[in-house]
Amino acid sequence: MAKVMNAADGGDIAIRVKDLHKSFKLPTERAWGLKQAIFNRLKGIKGYKTQKVLRGIDFEVKKGEFLGIVGRNGSGKSTLLKVMSGIYVPQKGEVDIYGTLVPFIELGVGFNPELTGRENVYLNGALLGFSNEEITEMYDEIVNFAELKDFMDQKLKNYSSGMQVRLAFSIAVRARGDILILDEVLAVGDAAFQQKCNDYFASLHGNQTVILVTHSMENITKFCDRAILIENGKIVNEGEPEKVAEAYKALWS
Repeated sequence: MAKVMNAADGGDIAIRVKDLHKSFKLPTERAWGLKQAIFNRLKGIKGYKTQKVLRGIDFEVKKGEFLGIVGRNGSGKSTLLKVMSGIYVPQKGEVDIYGTLVPFIELGVGFNPELTGRENVYLNGALLGFSNEEITEMYDEIVNFAELKDFMDQKLKNYSSGMQVRLAFSIAVRARGDILILDEVLAVGDAAFQQKCNDYFASLHGNQTVILVTHSMENITKFCDRAILIENGKIVNEGEPEKVAEAYKALWS
């Protein structure tokens, strides 16, 4: 389980991941009724197989570092982020968090399509720990960043998917935390909005600890101080972003 501790206790370390293992049980057969379930049990048929997703992950992130995590689909990247965020509990290993951590894993979680954009700002802001007064104070900034001023009194279900993501992102980036975990959120919205997101994250460089999971090697080399490559649940390359990006591309050759 991820352990959150005082930022000062870690010295220059923001996150320490030690020998992390995570597996999932995947069903292979379905027992149709009690009789079949008892038969399967007597025959030693488990009805599931174990998929090992993380196989002994070790790394540290320093305070103020911008770390990139790359890997092919199914390599274990998103599972790693969810363990670090406290969503999953590992079978083995530890995650030590020194400071407050804000995960941007699924933008818009908690949005209600029957409420207006304005109402969802207050709802989502409350879920992120802001008071009504704080949300009111930052409301105009959120709306202007999302470029949705003319749509805030419409129900969210009438928004396009891109508009919903822009609103969710504009709220999320105002969350307070020492450490940000980002899962592909640089790919939100159209080209102009993506540039605005890129500018925002560039402003964080050196001022905040950031962990970015992405398939974009351009973003890895543009933003990150260091990167790690995960394959089959293990770290197979680590170091300079350019070197890790080349190792990632080599997996496809």
